[in-house]
Amino acid sequence: MTDLTDLAGHVQDYLRLRRALGFKLRFEGQVLPQLVAYLTDAGSSTLTADLAIAWAGLPQGVKPISLAHRLGAVRGFAKYLQTIDPTTQVPPSGIWPTRSPRPAPYLWSATDIGRLLDAARQLPTPLRASTHETLLGLLAVSGMRVGEALSLARDDVDLRSGVLLIREAKFDRERLVPLHPSTTDKLRSYAEVRDRRTPNPYPGRSS
Repeated sequence: MTDLTDLAGHVQDYLRLRRALGFKLRFEGQVLPQLVAYLTDAGSSTLTADLAIAWAGLPQGVKPISLAHRLGAVRGFAKYLQTIDPTTQVPPSGIWPTRSPRPAPYLWSATDIGRLLDAARQLPTPLRASTHETLLGLLAVSGMRVGEALSLARDDVDLRSGVLLIREAKFDRERLVPLHPSTTDKLRSYAEVRDRRTPNPYPGRSS
């Protein structure tokens, strides 16, 4: 049986071990201390399936997948804790669905994209208009995710070879995105406009 005073320490040991293996566990780092507080309030020195399910289901007005994620965080920790305290129970999976229904995708036509770019050109300041037009156009022709495009730094764009470096793609991997020459020309034109209007975008820095 685990002492409640040791449970918080076991959570930190678990997070430290998994992070050393390359897992970030940001969500687990937020919710597992809340689980410890819940068990403390309940006066239980053992992590049981019933308590884990009750805790995971506490938030009101959230989607079932959020509750499933909370329970999933407990399941990972419970499996670890069970090697230390055999009385620990690992809650079952499948209490809540782990996937939300996906909305039907909307396929943008060339006409749709043209209208969107036309609207971007109407933004009030020239640099803002050029930035939004370039961003939306890049997303349309490259298949990049929005977060990937927004995270691009100057050194990630090779206009000479026409290749983008995505540093934090899915599963934290790097990948290269080749560009059509017409796209490279557009990016080069945007870079000239941007550098002309904001020669030093980071005051106090030489980059």
